[in-house]
Amino acid sequence: LVLSLLASGVMAAGDMAKVRVVHASPDAPAVDVYVNGDLTLEDVPFKADSGYLDVPAGTHNVEVFAAGSEYAEGSAVLQADLTVEAGKAYTVAAANTVDSLEFVVAEDSMSVTEGKTKIRVGHLSPDAPAVDVGLIGGDAVFSGAEFPGITDYMELDAGTYDLEIRLPDGTQVLPLEGTELKADTVYSVFAVNTADSLEVLALVDYEGAASPDGMPTTGLGTPEQNQMNWVL
Repeated sequence: LVLSLLASGVMAAGDMAKVRVVHASPDAPAVDVYVNGDLTLEDVPFKADSGYLDVPAGTHNVEVFAAGSEYAEGSAVLQADLTVEAGKAYTVAAANTVDSLEFVVAEDSMSVTEGKTKIRVGHLSPDAPAVDVGLIGGDAVFSGAEFPGITDYMELDAGTYDLEIRLPDGTQVLPLEGTELKADTVYSVFAVNTADSLEVLALVDYEGAASPDGMPTTGLGTPEQNQMNWVL
């Protein structure tokens, strides 16, 4: 989330972390994000993710304002000092309802056993109860996921799975048939929006065959859904 600082490119790779930002607050408007007092993200909509960018390691003051608001120190709707370590990758989600905004931060995995796939689930729906994620009519892969939390990763055989989000009593909340989990790939699947409009954001944390610029691919939604306006 820390992010226009990286434009200078003066820091060595060993001094950098990777950070990805997700707007996961269902009733919050588009937002502007300031890092260390500088406008860094502009007009970020709900369900947008930034993709990974290189960020200087260290602690950064992050402030969130409604898009278009005039910056004033101490008046942010959400503020935190976030620390990132060199050589690590992170997801930072702005979650909860607009009157209770909070950052949910998780360290991301950049490795997987050759030929396997790896997945985790983030419960970012503020009014949804605890849920399980598993095979339709079968065993749970993740049990008792609660808001606002992100599970540990689970390594699986690559393939196509008919999954569902369900209540612990087995009641289906959201079907996810035909979920393709590719080999040598790490995924984060975030449940977002309100309980009566639940949907998922499926993001790629790592691919064994990285994109041409060396960065992992991220964002399986539409380009419009995943776009952020970067101020560099």
